[in-house]
Amino acid sequence: MFNRMDLLLLGITIVLTLFGLAMIASVSVFESYQLTERLMSQGVREASSNSFYLWRSFMHVLAGLCAMGITMVIPYRLWERLALPIFAITLLLLVAVFMPGLRADYGTAYSWLHIGSFSVQPSEFLKLSVIFYLAVWLQKREQLIGTLKEGFMPFAILLTLSTMLVAFQPDLGSFLVISGIATVMFFVAGGNILHVILGGAIAAIMGLPLILSQEYVRNRFAAFFQPNNPDIAETIGFQIKQALIAVGSGGAFGVGYGKSIQKFGYLPEVQADAIFAAMAEELGFMRLLIILTLFSVYVYRGFRIAQDAPDRFGTLVATGITTWIAIQTLINISVNLALFPLTGVTLPFISYGGSSLLSLLAATGILLNISMYSTQESVSTRRAKRRSLQRLIKRRVRLAS
Repeated sequence: MFNRMDLLLLGITIVLTLFGLAMIASVSVFESYQLTERLMSQGVREASSNSFYLWRSFMHVLAGLCAMGITMVIPYRLWERLALPIFAITLLLLVAVFMPGLRADYGTAYSWLHIGSFSVQPSEFLKLSVIFYLAVWLQKREQLIGTLKEGFMPFAILLTLSTMLVAFQPDLGSFLVISGIATVMFFVAGGNILHVILGGAIAAIMGLPLILSQEYVRNRFAAFFQPNNPDIAETIGFQIKQALIAVGSGGAFGVGYGKSIQKFGYLPEVQADAIFAAMAEELGFMRLLIILTLFSVYVYRGFRIAQDAPDRFGTLVATGITTWIAIQTLINISVNLALFPLTGVTLPFISYGGSSLLSLLAATGILLNISMYSTQESVSTRRAKRRSLQRLIKRRVRLAS
């Protein structure tokens, strides 16, 4: 069974994760020092450090790799039986973030939850639980998905219930990612394209007013649509302005690893949401192409695993996980290039964030497990088609000559 595991996907995941650790070691030096200085003044720490985020990220990586190892060996069909309880638990955790005493007040959204000495972001785990539950739900309604009444309408209600708590936080990034995952899974399961478009419109109508009710979210849109306004550029648009400066400073080959200027207090959340901009400054465009290629191959291999999965549940779960990685990567990069408003979405496997990394690596382990069960018949059929195509091309070449 293990000889059919997608080793290329596994290798790419490990490379991206270790690369993210190396980038955090470089770009988080100043932020680590500033944070530990504040903790010293509060009597929480005895000494300052410039490796605070690095060591925490190292622990996140260890926990994430352990999670990936576990999910990699657990037969993926187990998640089909556990889909409903896992989905219910994540919804309860999302409700808990609104309860004083349980929520961790970081930033401007109620997205984190205190569990002992740890902080957890339930919306990151909701992405995976939604994939499980939707895969079960969609395969049960396989013959009805293309209909409006029995297919699309129940799907729209389910999607609304799944994303409403995220919209109330408000967490625009997770709202968009989960909506995108669900929409692609619905389409792959046989949904009507017109219904998909209608579903996107409904999600926007239902969720965006809640999200835009918060002033800081409206400010982000204002900064996106009016980037040249001097008042906005120096206040609410400061992060985007600094991100563009970092990207532009990198040029073709970058200023060199560890030599970023923007990381010294100019670029907010440099180790998290804005790490792509810092990467562009230090590594440059040509080296970033290598990272973008790795993400592209990951997505390609993920969809191939979905195509070769032995059953409908495996296909839908692999599709959802791969779509999750693809959408989240595109949103993060677009934000750092001022092509999309600020959302707070991390760059998969690279940005600082324990909940994000843990859920992503666990999901990748499930994807790898699905690849182990790819039927030999589907692999043989694919190879036969490839050989037939090669023979056809050779025949046409001979006829043309």
